[in-house]
Amino acid sequence: MPENVMPENPAASDRTRVVREPQRAVYHREAIYRILDEGFVCHVGFTAHQQTFVIPTMYARVADAIYFHGSAASRMLRGVGAGLNVCVTVTLADGLVLARSVFNHSMNYRSVVALGNASIVDEPDEKLEALRAFTEKILPGRWNDARQPNEKELKATSILRLALTEVSAKVRVGGVEDDAEDYALPVWAGIVPLRMVADAPVRDERCDARLPTPAYAKIFRGF
Repeated sequence: MPENVMPENPAASDRTRVVREPQRAVYHREAIYRILDEGFVCHVGFTAHQQTFVIPTMYARVADAIYFHGSAASRMLRGVGAGLNVCVTVTLADGLVLARSVFNHSMNYRSVVALGNASIVDEPDEKLEALRAFTEKILPGRWNDARQPNEKELKATSILRLALTEVSAKVRVGGVEDDAEDYALPVWAGIVPLRMVADAPVRDERCDARLPTPAYAKIFRGF
């Protein structure tokens, strides 16, 4: 992924512009959205009752917004639904960078930071579409196979939408960067690539043995 991509309509604001290591900044929306679409878990930061919280939760991107959800009774969703500003982050770890010196060890990664005011989704069709997006993000095709939410479940679940108006990414790619005098050291250096993988599906013990394992579950192997 190219670094420091600055299109004519960058996604960053002054608050999301990368200051440290600015050469790693990515502001192109398509590149940012690819990172968001690959991740499964975001962390939502917010402040409630003079205490700062950072909560991990599942999310899905639909067009130019992120949707995330949880119990309707959770502290996060009560606070965020009231109009609390949030900071949402997603990070993908791509590799461990082992340098000759401890100081120059690093990690290849792709990360996104989005700021804004999250709002509760009340419109039934949009709420259902967000839940469908969550399900299809996990495994495309699952929404039509499984039982869809009933009215009680919909009432027990809050969905929040954060428009991606203030968002930027930071990406580290490439190899080891050592100090010139350290290249002669007899120390192994290189990259340990990281990627998410999935093992073979494990059937639930109460699942009818006559039901075939869905193709989308058998072929899923992560990224």
